[in-house]
Amino acid sequence: MDRQKLQMTAGALMLFASQALGQTAGDTADSLMQRLKGVAPADVLDQSTLMADDAAGGMKVLREGTNGWTCMYPGTDPMCADAEAMKFLHAWMMKEDPPKTVGFVYMLLGDEGASNSDPYATGKTADNHWVAAGPHVMVVGAGAKPLLDSYPTEVPANAGQPWVMWPGTPYAHLMLPTE
Repeated sequence: MDRQKLQMTAGALMLFASQALGQTAGDTADSLMQRLKGVAPADVLDQSTLMADDAAGGMKVLREGTNGWTCMYPGTDPMCADAEAMKFLHAWMMKEDPPKTVGFVYMLLGDEGASNSDPYATGKTADNHWVAAGPHVMVVGAGAKPLLDSYPTEVPANAGQPWVMWPGTPYAHLMLPTE
């Protein structure tokens, strides 16, 4: 993914996030690394491209990486995504068809919540199946579709079991709890 598209995707994620907790326009690569500590294996995070919000509400590259991963803290949901996952996130944000590839996202610090049924919900409602996921990884992209048929589309009562998030949409993906 080229740098401009990377920044646009990360900026869209930031704008889409319902809250900007944990995010400051004054981030440095070092301060962001401290806040992202534990979001992904250290060797992924240590060599990744780091992105943070800027004063204009977009995203800026704080450090160019060398391993194909991008780590950021959009809103309340810190993550590290590989290049194919960044393409998926871009497609989701732009409401485009997802890539036919498979991408991987680390969210080992968990998230603050999202609808399990509506990819564009920005808050909990009576019917959008809101779920706050603990530490997890995601397998995303149209190439992951063959995996999805083997897993439930509702969050299992046993929080440690995998499930499909956003079932029935082009952005359906596999959620794999790590605890």
